[in-house]
Amino acid sequence: MFLYPMLNRALRLMDGDIITRMGFFIGDLHRQIQQLYKEQYAGTTVADTFTVYRGQGLSTGDFEKMSKIKGGLISFNNFLSTSKDREVSYAFAESNQANPDLVGILFVMKVDSSRSTTPFASIAGISDFQNEEEVLFSMHSVFRIQDIKQIDGNNRLYEVNLILTADNDPELSRLTDYIRKESSPDEEGWYKLGSLLWKMGQFDKAEDIYQVLLDQTNDDKDTAFIYHRFGMIKYSQGKYEEALTFYEKSLTIRQKILVPNDPELAKSYNNIGAVHDDMGNYPKALLSHEKALEIRQQSLPPNHPDLAMSFGNIGVAHDNMGNYPKALSSHEKALEIRQQSLPPNHPDLASSYGNIGLVDSDVGNYPKALSSYEKALEIRQQSLPSNHPDLASSYNNIGAVHNNMGNYQKPLSYFEKALEILQQSFPSNHPDLAYPYNNIGLVHENMGN
Repeated sequence: MFLYPMLNRALRLMDGDIITRMGFFIGDLHRQIQQLYKEQYAGTTVADTFTVYRGQGLSTGDFEKMSKIKGGLISFNNFLSTSKDREVSYAFAESNQANPDLVGILFVMKVDSSRSTTPFASIAGISDFQNEEEVLFSMHSVFRIQDIKQIDGNNRLYEVNLILTADNDPELSRLTDYIRKESSPDEEGWYKLGSLLWKMGQFDKAEDIYQVLLDQTNDDKDTAFIYHRFGMIKYSQGKYEEALTFYEKSLTIRQKILVPNDPELAKSYNNIGAVHDDMGNYPKALLSHEKALEIRQQSLPPNHPDLAMSFGNIGVAHDNMGNYPKALSSHEKALEIRQQSLPPNHPDLASSYGNIGLVDSDVGNYPKALSSYEKALEIRQQSLPSNHPDLASSYNNIGAVHNNMGNYQKPLSYFEKALEILQQSFPSNHPDLAYPYNNIGLVHENMGN
């Protein structure tokens, strides 16, 4: 039984070592739940709807975030243990009030076994706690939040009513489509693991895996892909010169083996442009992003999100070069495409709002900039983890606008939030940490400190 809590902790904290070592156990547990689900719930109808409960603590920050998406979707990325006994679960929720940093939550989950999107199974017969009538859900079960209310007027104890999503839920379909596209669907085995470790910020482990793959391959396409991934890892570490070297190696190979309008070439030009942009080489960045856009316009439909990415990157380059009307036009094109093709809380929409706010700020239109930045922050709070660097970017931007408007008391808290997030996400010498430190210094200077 000790494996189960250790595994759930690894999944919750995204511990790469444990996830890698327990990969077989994860798959085996999922298959067992799936098999029990088929045996226990085959041929069920809507009349077989039942309710389960889960009591736990949530940090105040996570609870506030959940409260903002009432009516929306919530996903549990671990194996979810629930009980048919309300009193047992209520006791778990109530016990969390002793911790001042937590809010006690009683999840009340309505389950229609005939329309479930996630396998689950009653394990009362094999659980160590048979009186709890435990029902175990597999990973990534998704529920819709119906209602959130205090229990007995206690502001430290809440009941959250959830409904397990059905296969025909349109919002879930859109969400899973984008998760599937963004989770390396074409990669398998060690390639997929390398991608996962990179996304988790475990750059050294990801680099080790890609180096083994590079040593084993004789295929030009795979070599170009691995060089590109090395570039992404170095870029994420702020090692821009090394990133540029790997991206250019990848591009050289791709130019030899691919047709001129292959989307993979656009990815190379896009990432080379991003490095030049961060290094301050704005004309080179613009040239690379325009090449990426040209390829994508030839090979993709007109509302494809990758076109929005290119328009946004071109807008950033124009903004950095002081071409503000061109920058605003490009960002508005990017936003228009994303509004047509992405869910309303997709992080890329936040990027467009943030970029538009940046241009408005640069031309001195601070109230309009603040409105765009606040839209970006709202989307990111709904769609990203609480320590994601893009949230730091939003806090930095909002703080900067308040500072420019002369509201010197407001920006300090925003800059400090940005710094706190970046300190959790990046090594202490990462270039992005310079921005909040610099901004905090400017606020103190403006206040005469």
